Amino acid sequence: MCDRLPATRHQFHTMSAASQAPAIATEARKTPDTRGKSKLVTVALAFLFGSLGAHRFYLKGLGDKFGWAHLIGTVAGAIGIASLMIGVGNTALNWVFAVAGGISLTSAFLTAIVFGLRPDEKWDERYNPHGAPTRSGWPVVILIILSLMIGTGLLMAGLAISFQTFFESQVEAAKALSQE
Repeated sequence: MCDRLPATRHQFHTMSAASQAPAIATEARKTPDTRGKSKLVTVALAFLFGSLGAHRFYLKGLGDKFGWAHLIGTVAGAIGIASLMIGVGNTALNWVFAVAGGISLTSAFLTAIVFGLRPDEKWDERYNPHGAPTRSGWPVVILIILSLMIGTGLLMAGLAISFQTFFESQVEAAKALSQE
């Protein structure tokens, strides 16, 4: 079954043109973009605009489903937070939207950390196969540190606010039950 496809590109000359077409099509699907991607730009986009999916769109293009999921989650989160502050709409649905935005924001900082800590050789292998070798420097390290600090702070604040709101609602429900 594997005998039909060549092990390397250099073995194409021994195959007929008709048998080369499936192998060429398969190889083209594996590496659709031959332009190199900068690790620093990716980490900076994830740090600054990651909740909008900018880093995903930079790496994979506008067709990336996860990039659009980031953007939709952030918009939903903004709607949920605004609705909670104004006091309109279904409170439970507003909280679901707010949590979606929080997940998008927190995962963007986590992505900045993951991409920043990826070894340069693995980065080049996946995102920069034909470009100059990546040499991560202090800007990437500083962005990783800031992502860790801000992302952790946001996560802890989100958890604290969520637990506080939950317990306050439980106290109000208990008061309502005790007065009946």
